[in-house]
Amino acid sequence: QKVCWILTEALLSQINRRKVIMANVMLFYVGAVLFCNGLWLLGQIEDKEIKVIDTFVGGLGLVIVLLLLLAGTPGDFKLAAQLLLFAFTYLWVAWNRVTEADGRGLGWFCLFVAVTAIPTGYIVQQGATTTFGVWLAIDWYAWGILWFMFFLLLVMKKEIAKLTGWVTLLQGIFTAWLPGFLLLEGFIS
Repeated sequence: QKVCWILTEALLSQINRRKVIMANVMLFYVGAVLFCNGLWLLGQIEDKEIKVIDTFVGGLGLVIVLLLLLAGTPGDFKLAAQLLLFAFTYLWVAWNRVTEADGRGLGWFCLFVAVTAIPTGYIVQQGATTTFGVWLAIDWYAWGILWFMFFLLLVMKKEIAKLTGWVTLLQGIFTAWLPGFLLLEGFIS
């Protein structure tokens, strides 16, 4: 019975480690998609090309979410819901490039993401016990601001495309790619 318990604990530990790595991979590629979408908003990437990275990262997010949902713990469901906020955004951007939609529907979804991200940042901040935990809370606040900018750009038709492009590009580097890279390389945990 003790051997069975030890094997179960080892298996659960390995599963949890894999889930963390999957989330880190997603964070790394969110950095890539935000960076590229920032360049796209700045007119440096064409509509025909941007749908490739958006489809890839959105699809990657969906695969990771499905794997998390199969794991079946409440923490997995929460992480899956959070990842879907972003995966669905990228898939919607790609869809809009294919269909040439004006983006208003996506803009309203971005408002939903923004009003979800801000309280998530607060919750993460309250539970932060490490430097990375604080960084992650700041990331959630930053994502809330960025997704609100997408809402302003797409729904309210504010003339902020260039500013939004730069904010997107910089957030891609500092809120996603850099922490994703550092987590994957084991420099932070």
